[in-house]
Amino acid sequence: MIALRGPSTPYDLKRAVGHSVGYFWHFPHAQLYSEPDRLAALGLLELAVEDRGRRRKTYSLTDTGRAALQNWLASPTDEHFEMRDIAELKLFFNEAGDPENDVPALARDQIKQHEARIAAYEEMVERFGDDANAQPRMITLELGLEMEHAALRFWTALADDDLDRLRAARRTR
Repeated sequence: MIALRGPSTPYDLKRAVGHSVGYFWHFPHAQLYSEPDRLAALGLLELAVEDRGRRRKTYSLTDTGRAALQNWLASPTDEHFEMRDIAELKLFFNEAGDPENDVPALARDQIKQHEARIAAYEEMVERFGDDANAQPRMITLELGLEMEHAALRFWTALADDDLDRLRAARRTR
């Protein structure tokens, strides 16, 4: 984030993550406050502390840090796609719970959440779509929209008790 934003305090990082990568990669807030110190100790970030007042810490990327980032970006990604979805976890374990658990209610709630995320993402596309500087990061927004639409199709089919429609659509691809 510092490579994209420039010198940043942990609070700046928390805000930036909340409006960008936080949509697809969860960072505990504590990590955003502790990790910069660790990276500074490794020489990847440079630390500047205000002389007076709140004595805020501001971190900037060192040449060594930029080289490490470039090496990481260039290295292959072999990890399996990871998705952590509490609603999907609840759906998986639903049969072990109370028979009164309302799967259609869970589906309706998820429909609202995915519709809200789609609206937020589309608003970002509208706001930043013409900004040439934002284009490299807009690519991840396109993937986010695709995933949200896929989730919306799934939860809508589940709420409508029509999973056969999803299965038929997959067979035609």
